Amino acid sequence: MIVAENCIHCDLLVIGAGLAGSAAALFAANRGISTVLIGRTGNLQFTSGLLDLLAGYPVEDANDFSQSPWESVARLTADIPMHPFALIDPPEIRQAFTEFLAFLSEVGLDYYVETERNIRIVTSLGTLKTTYALPTSMRHNATALKEKQPCLLIDFEGLKGYSACQIRETLTRSWPGLRSARVAVGSGREYYPQPLADELENPSVQTDLVKAIRQHLRGEAFIGLPAVLGLSAASNVRQALEKQLGLPVFEIPMLPPSLPGLRMKEVLEKHLSGRKGVKTLFQQEVLEANRTEDQTFICHAGPGEPMVTIEARGIILASGRFFGKGLHATRKGIRETLFNLPVKQPESRSLWHHEDLLHPQGHPINLAGLETDKHFRPLGNDGQPVYRNLFAAGTILAHHDWMRMKCGGGLALSTAFGAVNAFLKMRSTSSN
Repeated sequence: MIVAENCIHCDLLVIGAGLAGSAAALFAANRGISTVLIGRTGNLQFTSGLLDLLAGYPVEDANDFSQSPWESVARLTADIPMHPFALIDPPEIRQAFTEFLAFLSEVGLDYYVETERNIRIVTSLGTLKTTYALPTSMRHNATALKEKQPCLLIDFEGLKGYSACQIRETLTRSWPGLRSARVAVGSGREYYPQPLADELENPSVQTDLVKAIRQHLRGEAFIGLPAVLGLSAASNVRQALEKQLGLPVFEIPMLPPSLPGLRMKEVLEKHLSGRKGVKTLFQQEVLEANRTEDQTFICHAGPGEPMVTIEARGIILASGRFFGKGLHATRKGIRETLFNLPVKQPESRSLWHHEDLLHPQGHPINLAGLETDKHFRPLGNDGQPVYRNLFAAGTILAHHDWMRMKCGGGLALSTAFGAVNAFLKMRSTSSN
């Protein structure tokens, strides 16, 4: 990678630093591709930190926990051949998960996977969440729920948005061994999750917490706490509590902004920045993109004076949908915000939503996005790739409803993996 004053030359520019964009930058670096990753990672803190593959298909069968997620993917792609999962073979989806989780483990953020089946855990609302890969800090959450062993749920005085009592009351019929207790910790003031997580990294605060919990134990086999057990040293906090209590401790995912999501954000920012072959611009965004006669992309990024210019042989567009600002909705329709690419969408605004808010088939607007060929290249109105070296990945793609199908992590990782490999193939073909 050659860097000139205010100008960066790279093989691949990844636009969007959410899960799909970050994964694309990682996969590209692992394959020796000089890469620039640009975008803000802030959206990651609004994720749960769990990585879903596919909760179940059809969606109404998602509570059938005997389903294999891989069998669900096969049924989904057979019924919806335009779904992004249909663009990539299942072994490559597996490889994408394996490679991404290996990176997280390498940088100290371990995840637990059962490989052939999904995992079910308890959330802060007392509901049950089905996922594929979860932070190791939540592993005993799944075990305790599955075995229905006696469990003490703890919450903290002053903690916003969390109630162990609510969880117990919601689940008590199916899990009679649940008990709850509230304890004081740290300074005892009102807390939001991150300041509390910072305090819990203090060994003396951990010791005080253990003493408080012991007063409420009545022979329980597990202890569940809100997912605030540290930020940068989360694994150490949980292990210290387990050692002192002599019992397995687990975290319960909370409403966003999420500490597990923030942990992932922090390790991606820190360790992608130091990854060989990757340059990160996390505080900037692409303001303008043009293409030269030799098919090189010239992009201008800001804010800042003077602006940064990026020259790239290819681009992966992973800018997200509405929340990520990859798509923008107006009275006249939905548009893609950088290249003005055609967006697959209902014919009129009146068809964006069903009258029933909880319509079992979801709302058509949630299927809007970019259509691509099998190489993840966005298509123009003529059905042909707009540019041979422009690719797309993540939620900006059309024909999926990731929130309803609970497939956000799988969608991000697999399409990022597919787009990077498609770029490699394109580059190889161009050099021959």
